[in-house]
Amino acid sequence: QVQFVESGGGLVQPGGSLRLSCTPSGAIFMLTSAAWFLRAPGKQRELVASLTSGGRTNYVDSVKGRFTISKGNGENKAYLQMNDLQPEDSAVYYCNYFPPDQRSWGRGTQVTVSS
Repeated sequence: QVQFVESGGGLVQPGGSLRLSCTPSGAIFMLTSAAWFLRAPGKQRELVASLTSGGRTNYVDSVKGRFTISKGNGENKAYLQMNDLQPEDSAVYYCNYFPPDQRSWGRGTQVTVSS
């Protein structure tokens, strides 16, 4: 069973940047699509950014112009470059296929934006 493993989170000051990465542990095939989700405390998991197999990207309005989703070049990984981070971006971030496979959720990586 494929399970995503996320990394790259941490504590950053407002205006700072982080680059999250994930890999589908146990996958036989290379990622063709990917998406990043977040779960803020007390809230449900929500989609942040997606990348289709055709290369089309889409972002939730709150992160447009600040976040960039990408796939590894020859690596079976997906990335989320996050710039100009703000306190409201604080959450646990998860990676999955797009659309997500409910059996493949990982533990996520914590992003905390605070001064």
